[in-house]
Amino acid sequence: MARHFLLLNLIAVLSFYCVVLAFEPSPMQDFCVADPTSTVKVNGLSCKDPKSVIAEDFFFSGLQIAGNTSNTFGSKVTPANVAQIPGLNTLGISLARIDYAPWGINPPHTHPRATEILTVLEGFLQVGFVTSNPENRHITKVLKKGDVFVFPVGLVHYQRNMGNGNAVAIAALSSQNPGVISIANAVFGSEPAIATDILAQAFQVDATVVAQIQSKF
Repeated sequence: MARHFLLLNLIAVLSFYCVVLAFEPSPMQDFCVADPTSTVKVNGLSCKDPKSVIAEDFFFSGLQIAGNTSNTFGSKVTPANVAQIPGLNTLGISLARIDYAPWGINPPHTHPRATEILTVLEGFLQVGFVTSNPENRHITKVLKKGDVFVFPVGLVHYQRNMGNGNAVAIAALSSQNPGVISIANAVFGSEPAIATDILAQAFQVDATVVAQIQSKF
């Protein structure tokens, strides 16, 4: 009898604290075209009035144009994300064109909000990514025209043109706003700067070496 009474009390307590959660992963409307003028703060961009949406909100022209690779790295990324195509808002997808000068690189970086799938249109690319701690395994491959390679979300990755001619790739990303963190810029070019002695200890080099690298960013 006592055991039965305790069981009833337990059920009553659990019923009192019961919380129902609901989540709808699919869009609840046809589209949510980004309204960059809105002052409403949401996780993403607020929606434009559907009645004012036009075809241009879903359109971008520019991926046919070769990027200017006359820079330190010999590469240029031309994005087609929600900043260029407002209609991508909430749809979880975007594109980018990457141009590479001979032996140019797209230096080590991460996309904190997206997995990337890259297709080589012209040339040969060495690509790679590094797994998380503690293994830090370097997974790399040389790609030719038509080859496809995947960079898992959040992992450090890079590309390098392996030829004496220009190379071109198209990347698709699983976010309308994938974000990018360039490793060298983040570590050595942050504002305000990370203390030199911290970086010297982290990289196990003299502080003068760190200061010299920081001066380039």
